[in-house]
Amino acid sequence: MLCIPAIDLLGGRCVRLRQGRYDDVTIYDDNPLSRALSFVRAGAKRIHIVDLDAARGEPSEKNRRVAAEIAREAGCEIELGGGIRTRRDVELLLEAGVDYLILGTVLVKNPSEVEEWVSEYGNFFIAGIDARDGLVKISGWEEGSSLSDIELAKKAKTMGLCGVVHTNIARDGMLTGPDIERSIVVAEASGLPVTVSGGVSCMQDVRRAWDSRHRGLGGIILGKAVYDGRIDLTEVFSEFPQE
Repeated sequence: MLCIPAIDLLGGRCVRLRQGRYDDVTIYDDNPLSRALSFVRAGAKRIHIVDLDAARGEPSEKNRRVAAEIAREAGCEIELGGGIRTRRDVELLLEAGVDYLILGTVLVKNPSEVEEWVSEYGNFFIAGIDARDGLVKISGWEEGSSLSDIELAKKAKTMGLCGVVHTNIARDGMLTGPDIERSIVVAEASGLPVTVSGGVSCMQDVRRAWDSRHRGLGGIILGKAVYDGRIDLTEVFSEFPQE
């Protein structure tokens, strides 16, 4: 199971939001590349990047440049989500060296387009399923949908996506513990490996996820707890060897 540190980009800076609210932001670093390199030195094999500007429909050339720089310099796998809504977005990010593209809004609004991408480009796509009370939110979590997280995960499986990043929005950035139980339900229902995201607060949360990996968990995303010093990545990667 992969332990994946996160970099959320807003205006080219490394930030964290509380429950996805753009009016509740903490800026952690003006140099995301430096932060990414520190993750790799600690032992990270994959980094999770979110383009927060693009996620709410405001594409940022600065964020894209930063993401491309990280992909070029970090020397590890990169997965990126946020605002990937057109074929051109897919092409530019793959050309920039991003390994996996996380699809959310377009997966809900234009699934036929996603199926074409999977057929044309290959097994590079992950479903980004962000939910509150089991119902999927899109467009930077600012727009609702009638789909449940389980329904969307099953749909992603039939469309040929290779995994799911599942976020309980209510826990994101809150340090209240990840929703491992719901992520397991999504994994078992869909048959896709699920990365649990949101709420990780301490090493015990990581241990709980690691102990559940045989039930379909493929990874856990580490965000605010790392930035606030509650989790030491060197300790994480020492205790949980990454393949």
